[in-house]
Amino acid sequence: MAFDSFAQFLRALDTAGELVRVTQPVATELEITELADRQMKSPGGGKALLIEKPTVNGQVCPFPVAINTLGSWKRMALAMGAESVDAVAAELGLLLKAKPPMSFREAIKLLSTALDLRHAKPKLVKDGPCQEVVHKFDPIAPRTEPWPPAPTIADSESPISAPLPTLLDLPILKCWPLDAGRFITLPCVVTRDPDTGQRNVGMYRMQVYDTRTTGMHWQLQKVAARHGRRYYERGERMPVAVFLGGDPVFTFAATAPLPDGLDEFLLAGYLRKQSVPLVPCVSCPLEVPANADFVIEGYVDPAEPLREEGPFGDHTGYYSLADMYPVFHLTAMSMRRDPIYPHTIVGIPPMEDAYIGEAIEELFTPILRKQFPEIVDMHMPVWGCFHNVMIVAIRKAYPGHARKVMHGIWGLGQAMFTKLIIVVDHDVNIRNYGELVWRASNSVDYSRDVEIVKGPVDDLDHASVLPRYGGKMGIDATTKWPSEGYTREWPEIIRMSDEVKKRIDSLWPSLGLD
Repeated sequence: MAFDSFAQFLRALDTAGELVRVTQPVATELEITELADRQMKSPGGGKALLIEKPTVNGQVCPFPVAINTLGSWKRMALAMGAESVDAVAAELGLLLKAKPPMSFREAIKLLSTALDLRHAKPKLVKDGPCQEVVHKFDPIAPRTEPWPPAPTIADSESPISAPLPTLLDLPILKCWPLDAGRFITLPCVVTRDPDTGQRNVGMYRMQVYDTRTTGMHWQLQKVAARHGRRYYERGERMPVAVFLGGDPVFTFAATAPLPDGLDEFLLAGYLRKQSVPLVPCVSCPLEVPANADFVIEGYVDPAEPLREEGPFGDHTGYYSLADMYPVFHLTAMSMRRDPIYPHTIVGIPPMEDAYIGEAIEELFTPILRKQFPEIVDMHMPVWGCFHNVMIVAIRKAYPGHARKVMHGIWGLGQAMFTKLIIVVDHDVNIRNYGELVWRASNSVDYSRDVEIVKGPVDDLDHASVLPRYGGKMGIDATTKWPSEGYTREWPEIIRMSDEVKKRIDSLWPSLGLD
């Protein structure tokens, strides 16, 4: 199902009993974080929250804040218009197995798949709701103080009136006490490779410095940072467009670890079964979804000195340290007449990003298995903050197979940041942590089965010896073979015979033990 607006998605959550409306004023400084954190840590992810009267510096803001909207399996499935995330993953897996049809029935089925894919390609349109209100900024020194409070929706047919708002007037949260300031936490950042024209949509937090500038936290290994290097080499400013809201699959697509060069709007179109309508920006040569709630346009000048960004309470559960990052300059802001500001918070797991991360895991395991057919299952425990721990079950076929898988994963895009990879046999239930610890710990000799390597690590890794460079470990917890130098006899796992199990099954109802 495609959502024509973020508000339509929120109405669907409301109908499903997944949304709580908060009518009392709640401060964007810390208070919304505490409210949302309690929901996110509730069983099953709690409820989504619509803060109808967020306050900025004590003044009620006219733009409601929605938070924790993807923070449960049910809400993730609703965002994708599906019964479950598993159903979407299964559909994607079938698509990857597509082969030439051998019968008329298979031809019809393949045609149906092709028609679905036809909707994946984005389409350019002339205008859209995201540009119902447009404000272009003059190239003059920006104001350092926020504008007076805008009128509430009840005061006017349009929630916006002159003077139009700047970044300081949006309900952007200061999430945690030691944060350096307010951060935009769900920005979908659009950039384009100046050589190939390939587009990228990523998610990089943005610290608000003043009315017209923010930090741009794209790490050196990210696609947008690579685009920036090319603009630097060309001596040109880099156009950047940021959008918030719209169909919730946009947020998911921006966080997904797609192969380099694959347009995130293709994934969004596939998931929503409808092309993403894109409108040209008003001040830069990029396109954004026509049904977004907010659009923030501008540029990054690669020749400009970097600026300190952070600290920021991050998904590791620690504050990420202050560091130097590019500066984004605002040239235009547009929005719907009735926009809703989407937000999230990150911190000590579990948080809303746990469900986004696990949905990515479900959807992209079929793609990983396409690259590594030996992989039976893959899991990134939320308490490992995703990139810190990956557990992989493989169908072992040759000596050193586990190590081949480890190094293959470290060579795959953002998987390079994985600090610990544990490889186990195909019959281990890697989501049953008790079984996992039992099987893995009994199958390891740590003087033989541990692989230590050095390479790139996440910018947020405060434990590495050097920033962005450190050690990673792989553990081969598979059954060891003689061809791998194991000269002893590997013991059998204790299991009862099927005959005895069936006998006790037949007796069980009469024993009164349930």
